Amino acid sequence: MSKPQLEPRFAHPKYWGVWLGISAMFCLSLLPYRLQLWLGAKLGRLAMKLMKSRRRVAQQNLALCFPELSDAVRADLLKQNFENTGIALFEICMAWFWPDWRVRRHFVVEGKEHLFNALDEGKGVILIGAHFLTLEMNGRIGGMVHPGIGIYRKHNNPLQDFWFYWGRTRALKSLLDRSDFRGMVRALRQGEVIWYAPDHDYGNRRCAFVPFFAVEKAATVMGTSALARTKNTVVLPSFAQRLPNGQGYKMIFKAPLANFPTGDDIADAATTNKVIEDMVRSAPEQYMWLHRRFKTRPEGEASLYKK
Repeated sequence: MSKPQLEPRFAHPKYWGVWLGISAMFCLSLLPYRLQLWLGAKLGRLAMKLMKSRRRVAQQNLALCFPELSDAVRADLLKQNFENTGIALFEICMAWFWPDWRVRRHFVVEGKEHLFNALDEGKGVILIGAHFLTLEMNGRIGGMVHPGIGIYRKHNNPLQDFWFYWGRTRALKSLLDRSDFRGMVRALRQGEVIWYAPDHDYGNRRCAFVPFFAVEKAATVMGTSALARTKNTVVLPSFAQRLPNGQGYKMIFKAPLANFPTGDDIADAATTNKVIEDMVRSAPEQYMWLHRRFKTRPEGEASLYKK
């Protein structure tokens, strides 16, 4: 997608709220890392009290995905999840405004040989990820390991769109609109690395209803296998995990998926869901449970989010 530009019209008073927000983000980014974590957790606990509808969505998602857990364990997981949600807001400030030297102090990398082996062989790489609450730091750290291309949804507010693009390309080469399938294929043919997360519910168009955790019929996009059919392309699971006690982040790259794609898009969608499920189980409190992952149902089935 074309790179948004700063324009004279952004001096208009209707954009002052965005400028104020960006200024606040920069100031917050200057705070010590552990203080930002503490403030983020406090903000998350407050959000848990105020955002009642989102809290109900997260509660239902956890109940659907982890029926084997007790109510008490799920309640504690819900609290941790909101704390991590608050921290994620501060991580936007870190990812956008921290200099490289400060970011490097706070992450380690596991499995980067899988990525560089594929690149050395001249392959295009799909980093299959998920919507973890570490999303912004994932982009910044991953881009510092190797600059790639992110997938992006354009914002309606043009000034907001400029800042999101600017912040997310601090370490990435560029961003592609999530609907630009041809652009993704072109990038893979050129041996680029693209980050792709197929774990949101995008409706019933080009989706398969396959298992995700304990939900037997989760609407899942089949774009991963379609992209993976690009010649000389491999699919690597990858995600950033926030380490405990303020130790920073671990950027994880897994081995390429074997025998993928298989030619059966539905089976491949089930495979990608299992890959993402394994990621989430390693740090379930850091996953974005606040979105309605199971809002699309097969025809005739009732909503899973009724009050």
